[in-house]
Amino acid sequence: MLSRRSSYPSSCSHLSRRVFLKASGGALVGTLAFASGPIALLAPSRSWAMPLQTLSSRQGEVLLEITKQMFPHATLEDAVYAFVVKDLDRVAEAEQTRELLQGGIASLDDDASGDWLALDRQDQFQRIKSLEGTPFFEKIRATAVVSLYNNPLAFAHFGYQGKEGDVGYLYNGFSDLTWLPDPPQPEDGFMPGKAAS
Repeated sequence: MLSRRSSYPSSCSHLSRRVFLKASGGALVGTLAFASGPIALLAPSRSWAMPLQTLSSRQGEVLLEITKQMFPHATLEDAVYAFVVKDLDRVAEAEQTRELLQGGIASLDDDASGDWLALDRQDQFQRIKSLEGTPFFEKIRATAVVSLYNNPLAFAHFGYQGKEGDVGYLYNGFSDLTWLPDPPQPEDGFMPGKAAS
């Protein structure tokens, strides 16, 4: 993530986020919402920016909101979701994918009398749900599944230990994931018995 705090003109401090996004041209920008969360500890600044090469800022914002609705995590920072938009922007360099994404966004806007982002979240959700199974929906879903959850910032948020956890959670921190419900203990216990030598 790039820190852009020092480049924000002071005269823009009164602008809404949406107005700033429209003016910034080809970038998503934001501020970390949870100053004390694990992601804030990794970030160099509370402000972040994600440059876009192919899609417009508004198209990026629509894709960001769609991804948040498809994969809702109440305390996951927008900065993590922005990596999905960055990956979608990268694959949109191919004309067919660009047309698919831009056409899907235009269709959402048309269905919402011109501005899907202006709808309340429930109306947005219903319109996304109606697209389930379409190539547009599936492209976002398939990209997000990998991009959102295979990300060091998401690892920090969810408590995944990365390579350290690859040796096996049974022997390394099995019960330290506070976001999972407590599973019922099997009769033989959680730890498998060691073979007799």
